[in-house]
This record gives sequence, C-alpha cells and structure tokens, in this order.
Amino acid sequence: MNTPPADPAAARIGGLTPFSSCDWPGKLCAVVFLAGCPWRCGYCHNPHLLRRQNGETRWPDILHWLQSRTGLLDGVVFSGGEPLQEPALPALLEQTRALGFATGLHTGGAYPQRLRRVLPLLDWVGLDIKTDFGAYPALTGLPRSGEQTETSLHCLLQNNSNFECRSSIHPHWHNEIQLAALARRLAALGVADYHWQQLRPPPSFALPPAPADWPAPQLIEEIAPLFQHFSYREH
Repeated sequence: MNTPPADPAAARIGGLTPFSSCDWPGKLCAVVFLAGCPWRCGYCHNPHLLRRQNGETRWPDILHWLQSRTGLLDGVVFSGGEPLQEPALPALLEQTRALGFATGLHTGGAYPQRLRRVLPLLDWVGLDIKTDFGAYPALTGLPRSGEQTETSLHCLLQNNSNFECRSSIHPHWHNEIQLAALARRLAALGVADYHWQQLRPPPSFALPPAPADWPAPQLIEEIAPLFQHFSYREH
C-alpha cells in the first residue's frame, strides 16, 4: 500500500530568513527552517528547532510571499533542524521550483535514503560533516549517525551532485590533528568543495570564542591544496 504524499500545508515551519547571501555561496536566497532533528548535538545553535513543532509562519504564507520575490531571489534553501525529517519536503521543493526558484538543502546527513529521493529536486546541497564518522555517536547521542552521514556523502558523490561539505569547528570539540585527518579523509573520498566555519557555542556552554590564530594559518595552508575549493569562514 502506497503512503499518500504529505500535505505541504502541514509542514512544521520553524522560521524564515527572507534574504541571505551566505547560506548558499554565490546566491541570494531565502532560508526556510524546518523544525525537527533526530540528533542532540550539545553545541547546536538552533536548539529551538530540535522538536517538530510549528513556529509563527506557515508554508502557505511563505509560498504566497515567494510569489512576490520572483526575479529578486536566486533560490530557496531548506534548513533546520534536519529538513529531511519533514515528510512534506518533496512537495515543498516541487512547489518552490514551480515558481522558478533554484532549491538548496542544508543537511547533517541523518536520512540518506530520503536525501537520495529528493536529489532530483535540488540544485545544491550543503552537507555538515561534524567530525570523523566514527566519533559521531558521542556527539549526536545516537548510534550509526556517522554511518548515516557517510552514506549521504557517498550518495552525493555517486550522483555527481552540486554540493559542498562544511565542518563547524571550535577548539573545545576539535583539535588540529583531528581536523587535518578529517580533511584528508574527505579529500581521499573525492570531496572537492570543503569549508571550515567558526562554531559559535550556545550561551549554555559559556565558552570563549576560538582564538584569533586558531586554526593555525599553517594548517589552513596545508589543507587548502587538497580541494578545488577550501576556506575558513569566520561568520
């Protein structure tokens, strides 16, 4: 028995950023945040999106607003939370593309089979690589989470998808030896577009920001040649 498609009007929308120039590199986009995530990473900067609950905005309102943005935005990125947890995501992508927008996705890779199904509806994917795949359970609180992300990465590589990998890093959770090993592993797998971005811990951790000289410039110079595109983003 086939499961009926999820109603896009019932999607759990956690929020909307009307304009962003950094969530999809090189594109001016809107960002739709979908609520719900199976993982419980202690440093999550969107803890209000962990539960599948609605915010103040509903999808029909966003769709109506997007109609007025045609020609002004390049695309729409679906983020979270973990947007692949939303059953209505395929319908949201279809309706967005029907308006003429390119579609992007931010994902941690928790649902590789769902990712595979929506790839034909996506123009770009940003895949978060939190740490070495074997160390994921200690971060996410769930077994096999690293295996899920690795499978998602292979899915993107096998389908020649337009994607980047990025790791949010902080010296409290990552040391430079681990970062170098992770970068080399990703390069060996065939990742061409990889970026480190500064992780800003939530106030509950009361941690200072990363030092100005971390990661070391020498490490960045060592890692950069492994990829076609590499950077350390401090925003």
